[in-house]
Order: sequence, then C-alpha cells, then structure tokens
Amino acid sequence: MGGFPLENGPSAMALPGSQQTQVSAVKTTAPESKPKKKICCACPDTKKLRDECIVQHGEDACKKWIEAHLTCLRAEGFNV
Repeated sequence: MGGFPLENGPSAMALPGSQQTQVSAVKTTAPESKPKKKICCACPDTKKLRDECIVQHGEDACKKWIEAHLTCLRAEGFNV
C-alpha cells in the first residue's frame, strides 16, 4: 500500500473532519462580525441626508441625522 504506516491512517482520517468543523464554526460567526460592504458604500440614504444637513446648517444642527447614520452603520455591522 505505498509504504504508508497504518498508524497514520486514523489520524489522517480524523484531521479533515476536525478541520471541517472548525471552518464551519468560523463561517457561522463571520457574517455577524464582519460587514458585507465598505463603510463608504453603506447607508447611502442616511449619509446623503447627514451630509446635506451639515453643509447647509452646520454639524450642531444635524445631530438627528448624524445619529441616524451611525445607527444605520451599526446595523450593517460597523463598529462606530
């Protein structure tokens, strides 16, 4: 059988199974912790409203839009 010792057979058989378990565990947690988009492309609607308000009225007058945009970004998975 090609000179492979029988001792390595069971451990080699167990290795791929354990790797699959680890990979599937990583895949299930990854979508929750990593955003699917870049931050510049996330929440375009709230970003536009926030930016227009700041340009026209200044940052102090736009707290509502700034917070709405931050809430949207957090919902998309960003830590802001």
